[in-house]
Amino acid sequence: MSAPNYDAELNEFGYTNKLKRSLGGFSTFAAGISYISVLTGTFQLSYFGLSFGGPAYWWSWPIVFVGQLLVALSFAELASRYPIAGSIYNWAKKLGGQHVGWLAGWMMLLASIVSISATALAYQNTLPQIWSGFQLVGDGSTGTEQAVNGILLALVLILFTTLVNAFGVKLMARINSAGVFIELVAAVLLIVALALVVVNPPTIVFDTNGTESAFGGNYLSAFLVAGIASSYVMYGFDTAASLGEESIDPHRNAPKAILRALIASFILGGLIILLGLMATKDFSAPQLAESGLQFVLNDALGPLVGRLFLLSIFVAITVCVLAVHTAAIRIAFAMARDNALPAGSLLARVSPRFQTPIVPAVVIGVLAVALLVVNVGQPQIFTAVTSLAIILIYISYLLVTVPMLVARLRGKWSVPRDEAKRQGRFSLGKLGLPINILAVLWGVGMTVNLAWPRREVYNAEPPYHWYLQYSSVLFVGVAAVGGFAYYWFVQRHKVGVLADHAARSTSDDDTTSPVA
Repeated sequence: MSAPNYDAELNEFGYTNKLKRSLGGFSTFAAGISYISVLTGTFQLSYFGLSFGGPAYWWSWPIVFVGQLLVALSFAELASRYPIAGSIYNWAKKLGGQHVGWLAGWMMLLASIVSISATALAYQNTLPQIWSGFQLVGDGSTGTEQAVNGILLALVLILFTTLVNAFGVKLMARINSAGVFIELVAAVLLIVALALVVVNPPTIVFDTNGTESAFGGNYLSAFLVAGIASSYVMYGFDTAASLGEESIDPHRNAPKAILRALIASFILGGLIILLGLMATKDFSAPQLAESGLQFVLNDALGPLVGRLFLLSIFVAITVCVLAVHTAAIRIAFAMARDNALPAGSLLARVSPRFQTPIVPAVVIGVLAVALLVVNVGQPQIFTAVTSLAIILIYISYLLVTVPMLVARLRGKWSVPRDEAKRQGRFSLGKLGLPINILAVLWGVGMTVNLAWPRREVYNAEPPYHWYLQYSSVLFVGVAAVGGFAYYWFVQRHKVGVLADHAARSTSDDDTTSPVA
């Protein structure tokens, strides 16, 4: 296939590609799996899952996987047809129209910025256990000291990802691919190492450790809270498609990368959590409730081996934040070239030297830092910020899967499997409709569960304030209503593909209309 054909679908959106197409199959896969980052996610919130669900919280892992697989299959079909920068934004725009697209892009952009902050905080659960010198604030004996120190470490990481993304996609891809390779090798070695030191039978995953007592003896309530730990890991697979304008043969590579990233993460993460639980010597150890599986590594494998694996987790966290930052830049760039954001021409400018949008990289980095700074005094910042990120992601995904379902029901989304196969495209065929329906139901259920104003999640430690407990509803409400109000009364009148990014040889059709 010749290079010009890669950009054929961009004409449907009215764009010409100004990004450099240089990413191969592994780089595309690496972008998706590093965003998911199984080592980052499974370790960052393992303490939370164990605290509220005991070892039995493991069952949330396959449940979340099945639900997210339904979404990933729908996205794979979209990625095969529209491998375009800012995937969520442009998919929602194509399926539901400009207004739906803007809201999806806005929520995904906010989610990505919050995710950068939330994921960068994972340094706090890892680095001080490698070397106590990384605890720069006090001795880490209080929640506030840990929160402030976590923010300082996160600031350094965000500065690094900002610089890397500003210097071009090729540098980002090299670092990301190397980091993913290290993470995958470390994950396999970790599984083997944990398997050699197990002290509990596999049936440990049926042990609730008495966590239901905090919920009046109802383990379902405990499980729904603990399941947030698994929900935090398996998202971001759409990043592979968001780099579609910079990938070689994206129609084939993007769908494969989406599904492979999710499936690989499920298998590796599920085994790590399972064997980690089987290697845990004492489920009543207070360190387990504070650090989770990081403590298990040092306790079960010994300080030296444990620290070596923690170093690989450090690498995984680094490339994860790098991938999230990269995805956020592509969303901002995609919206900006439609002049759908303030200062659109500035945000959509591609550096002639580095061939990447530099201004969005810097702005997103600054906003992620600001989000951490304003929460500097909150000891519950880890779970609260993380939960807000997941809620926004699920809502963004719903703003794609719901319009896609509407298009299917109206007969406006149908590609016969044999025709798709001839074109080398991924297609769900007749399974598309039931999978799409289940994906929507899953997204709605998870959004409600994540946004439920539980004190355990949003105001776990004193001082107790109603606005902290309801921060999920308030934050999402203000973000959605406030953001859309600005768009409706100010920005929507300016929306239109910027002249520098407009396709050179297309008709003057309206590129913001729904699927015809």
